[in-house]
Amino acid sequence: MTEPSLDLDAVKAFVRIAEFGSFTRAAESLGTTQAAMSLKLKRLEDRLGFRLIERTPRYVELSARGTAFLVHARELLSVHDRALCAVAGARQRLTIGISDHVAGPELPALIARMNAQDPQLLIEIRIGSSNDLLQSFDRRELDTVLVRLHAGRSDGEVVVEERFGWFAAPGWQHSAAEPLPLATMAEPCGVRAMAEQMLDEAGIPWAEVFVGGGVMAVASAVMAGLGVAALSARMVPFGAVDVGPRLGLPTLPRLPVLLHTRIRNGRASDALAALSAAFKSAVRN
Repeated sequence: MTEPSLDLDAVKAFVRIAEFGSFTRAAESLGTTQAAMSLKLKRLEDRLGFRLIERTPRYVELSARGTAFLVHARELLSVHDRALCAVAGARQRLTIGISDHVAGPELPALIARMNAQDPQLLIEIRIGSSNDLLQSFDRRELDTVLVRLHAGRSDGEVVVEERFGWFAAPGWQHSAAEPLPLATMAEPCGVRAMAEQMLDEAGIPWAEVFVGGGVMAVASAVMAGLGVAALSARMVPFGAVDVGPRLGLPTLPRLPVLLHTRIRNGRASDALAALSAAFKSAVRN
């Protein structure tokens, strides 16, 4: 007698529970109820003949066999998604938010890498501040965001860390009698807040002389000789000089770039893996 096949909805429910570590949040992500999720999981466990999830009053934890099955469950859903797209000929949409402090000159190469991974994927990219993009991500307006570390959040996967410095135009000189002239991003901006706090803690007087709506505008002000800016070395125009050591400015920390995503399998997941790999390569080079 032929064994009954696995219920894909039940498999998807299990994967979401495993990813969120919560029946409630997994149910919300699928637009259903906690009771329905529990029922689907029980049906799947009955079909497999073993428990997938160990339930406790405080948390949800995968069993040893559940951990092993999760790999196969994700593969099953990925193959299913690819099969549907191949038959339907439809483009899957992937919406990505990239922080202005992250999207650098290599962005065209990153987009090309994702397109090469899957030419049938419809990619939508929005550029903005890390704060705004994270809010859009939390509202489920974006599938994925690539942002700077944001105060008060501990989620997200660190993709890479990169060096920051105090950059100015070549030949720019600062009068010791004047506050340090700063070119900054508009609020809210984590890099701006960090830089100003470090100057205050070091007892270095400063004054904002330019506020830009994007990193390109700030870098342009720097190269125009208006002052200095705390920027990633990757983001400044060729010829800009790190004047931090010469002026005795506090050393800026290496800042992480984090990936927040709800995409865990399928074609979009492969494209994101290509994006992360390409970004790591661009930053390290």
